[in-house]
Parts: sequence; structure tokens; C-alpha cells
Amino acid sequence: MAEPATGTCGPRDAYTAACPCRELLDLLANKWSALALGALEDGPRRFGALRAKLEGISPKMLTQTLRRLEELALVDRVVYPAVPLHVEYSLTPLGRDACIPLGELRRWVESNVDRIPALALA
Repeated sequence: MAEPATGTCGPRDAYTAACPCRELLDLLANKWSALALGALEDGPRRFGALRAKLEGISPKMLTQTLRRLEELALVDRVVYPAVPLHVEYSLTPLGRDACIPLGELRRWVESNVDRIPALALA
């Protein structure tokens, strides 16, 4: 059976070690990446607002996550010349597209966490 082609670069198979899809899948499957993208769905946010929204993330981890999302064209970073500097993060069109399945997964998790005995909240 032929592999279905996706994108414009021919067939992709994330199960193959050399497939570039793996890097993107790894990034999107990371909890902080998925949550950072979700936190930007309502519009641009400054670093401090993102950190407040993402309870438990360290400044270092948030910086690393945002840099990686920016490198892969999922997030835009805009610096406004002011004192102090004003930096805003927002979703790119590709980032907005990624939020669709990630939002569905987030909703599924929130609806089903109580069905997982090891994770059920008391």
C-alpha cells in the first residue's frame, strides 16, 4: 500500500527515524509547547502574561519553548522599541492551524482525566 503524501515534499512517515516530521511532532507533543500555543489563541501576549498563564513553567523553560516555536514558524516575536523593551508573542497562521488539533486534545484530556485511575483528581 502506498504511503499518502502530505505537504508539498512528498510522502512522510513519522515512524521513520529520518523523517523531519518527528521533530515537529516532538515539539507539539511537549506539554509546554502545546500549552504556550493554546495560551496565545486569544491574541498576543507579553512574556510575563504567558508565564502567569502557564502556571509552573520556569522563565528558562518558557524562553526555550518560545524560541523553538518561533524557529519553526509557529509563533511570531515582535519587539517594540520602548524603555523597557516591550516584546509580544503571537501565533502565526501555521501556529493557529496547530491549535486546532491541540485544542481538541486539550478538551479530550480535560473531559477524560477522571477516567484514568492513576491521574484521577481526589
